[in-house]
Amino acid sequence: MSRTDRWPPRSPVRRAASLRTLEFTLARHRLGPVAGVDEAGRGACAGPLVVAACVLGTSQLKSLADLDDSKKLSEATRERLFDAVTRHAVSYEVVVIPAGEVDRIGVHVANIEGMRRAVAGLDVPPGYVLSDGFKVPGLGAPSLPVIGGDANAACIAAASVLAKVTRDRIMVELDDTVPGYDFAVHKGYSTAHHMSRLDALGPSREHRISYRNVRDRLA
Repeated sequence: MSRTDRWPPRSPVRRAASLRTLEFTLARHRLGPVAGVDEAGRGACAGPLVVAACVLGTSQLKSLADLDDSKKLSEATRERLFDAVTRHAVSYEVVVIPAGEVDRIGVHVANIEGMRRAVAGLDVPPGYVLSDGFKVPGLGAPSLPVIGGDANAACIAAASVLAKVTRDRIMVELDDTVPGYDFAVHKGYSTAHHMSRLDALGPSREHRISYRNVRDRLA
């Protein structure tokens, strides 16, 4: 038997535009549809943790060409991509986990649970799931952690945009209902400005008391 006749055949991984290489390779091996999952707000000390899952179609649309790690994108680009993803995705699901639940079960467990909920909520059951950076057990489908996933897989990047924009909008709304902390400015992350407002006012109901920099200000 020659080398070219060996079984199983090895399908090459071809470079695809718009970060679609992993998804197209899995689909070519009949392992699709492929979902990406990602979160926003893991490092924040106030506000919810938001997790999203997304399945993109097979077409490489111009409106999704700028998909990338949401943290690298401008707010205007994220908003535009959010509209494009919600309009063109085959299926997507966004899960919001309140600060109180993050405190109760811990941020890592909340993140894993949020990813499970998001994938389970998809209208189209995925054949494979790509996660950003770490393995997620209990997804109900085979999964693969992708280092730097939101910069290397379009479906993860799309989930990242959904989670980030949803959370930013929530934090802007909280700026009205929980005034004085300027949540619309820092989005709940531990910036110097945010810490100065915490020092002046103490923690609000939207702060994560399990985080040390918040807990130390309870007094």
